[in-house]
Amino acid sequence: MAGGMLADAGNLKRAHLYEYKITSYFIFSCIVGALGGSLFGYDLGVSGGVTSMDDFLIEFFPDVYARKHAHLEETDYCKYDDQMLTLFTSSLYFAALISTFGASSLTKNKGRRASIIVGSISFFLGAVLNAFAKNLWMLIIGRILLGFGIGFGNQAVPLYLSEMAPAKVRGAVNQLFQLTTCLGILIASLINYGTEKIHPWGWRLSLGLAVVPATVMFIGGLLCPETPNSLVEQGRMEEARRVLERVRGTPNVDAEYEDLVEASVEAQSIKNPFQNLLKKKNRPQFIIGAIAIPAFQQLTGNNSILFYAPVIFQTVGFGNDAALYSSVITNVALVLATLISMGLVDKFGRRAFFLEAGAEMIFCMVATAIVLAVAFGGGKQLSFGVSIFLVIVIFLFVLAYGRSWGPLGWLVPSELFPLEIRSAAQSVVVCVNMIFTALVAQLFLMSLCHLKYGIFLLFGGLICLMSCFVFFLLPETKQVPIEEIYLLFEKHWFWKRFVGDSNDQERSNEQA
Repeated sequence: MAGGMLADAGNLKRAHLYEYKITSYFIFSCIVGALGGSLFGYDLGVSGGVTSMDDFLIEFFPDVYARKHAHLEETDYCKYDDQMLTLFTSSLYFAALISTFGASSLTKNKGRRASIIVGSISFFLGAVLNAFAKNLWMLIIGRILLGFGIGFGNQAVPLYLSEMAPAKVRGAVNQLFQLTTCLGILIASLINYGTEKIHPWGWRLSLGLAVVPATVMFIGGLLCPETPNSLVEQGRMEEARRVLERVRGTPNVDAEYEDLVEASVEAQSIKNPFQNLLKKKNRPQFIIGAIAIPAFQQLTGNNSILFYAPVIFQTVGFGNDAALYSSVITNVALVLATLISMGLVDKFGRRAFFLEAGAEMIFCMVATAIVLAVAFGGGKQLSFGVSIFLVIVIFLFVLAYGRSWGPLGWLVPSELFPLEIRSAAQSVVVCVNMIFTALVAQLFLMSLCHLKYGIFLLFGGLICLMSCFVFFLLPETKQVPIEEIYLLFEKHWFWKRFVGDSNDQERSNEQA
């Protein structure tokens, strides 16, 4: 039974009978489907660059512009501490967390492609409104529409990729979402670097070009097949079988197809998937996949660096061009790290990447805090050597994040849940992720102003706690079929005391 928690476990251990080939149809479907990540990435990359552009600040945030230029030749932690400026960034993520619940219903009832298409349309409209904004509220409304688009896209794309992929390559395939996200960030940074020199409307071009990934995602949503899991869930059984055979490149899909059908039967019995998420048998997945990992992904501090890289570099004394150039360097690190993770995560596993990269991230955060504590402040610019050292440390931090919490923060939650609650669970994943993304985006510049270099020590301490959580509580999921993930928790030293008893009781009730 695919993802079944109630049937006898012995009947579920037939993943060894699954057959597949890596076909061109499968590759096309996954690449086009993964383009949804480019929406998220482009926005992450473009926001920080735009908020550091003088022309943008003059039009919408003149007080920030005046404060920035009053201290142009000085270091000042508080140059950009403005809650309306950060609301420009964070409003998108508040909108995304609200929209994800509507996306859950659409994803479950109409399929993953439907959410991808709706998300692309909303993102397109938001990009147009931002490009032609005449006042702050046009900007905010545009950001809300962008947020709706990201909410729908982030709900559907990780599920789409995990369901299309065979277990042995699921990690690499799922990380196509992270790869397109990182490429979107890099492209946005390069665009910002160019448009910053176009006065006075370069920022409009940066924001408006978001219509390009939205259009690509829309076309991709039309061209991609629906996942076999979703087709079975919708009762389109013959079509599901045809798609599964075509995606797997073989007619010998009986075992996998039977698992999908049985999972669908189980799913139909779940009247309220959100309520079912809280049942004892699903508690480990809920705590780990829906709450802890998406929250931890944001509390690493990396997205703060991605949002505000140009702002951070200007804050510590880099000029406009140097700040944008330095942010491009960090985004190159993100793309390289994702490629490393895609190539190795199914070999070394999820836990190894979390723990090894976590140690590096802690070192980088502590090193950054020490450098700023010793060499920063007093109205003086950082020396060239110290500036280069900071860029290198942030580069290494992003390189570590990009092969661990970045991609695995989406991969691991998409692997953990059985089909009957998968769409509901993914909604909670996206919602929690967006809550913490919005909070970090809204509070980071204020925290930088008040905590100064201590903000980096705070992130380092949080990463230490996250690494301990992974070490003790996260089982290894590499190459384990989604249909059998629940067995990991039944055998886990800690979680078995919860799920073992509940599953035994439910099986007894079913037999009675």
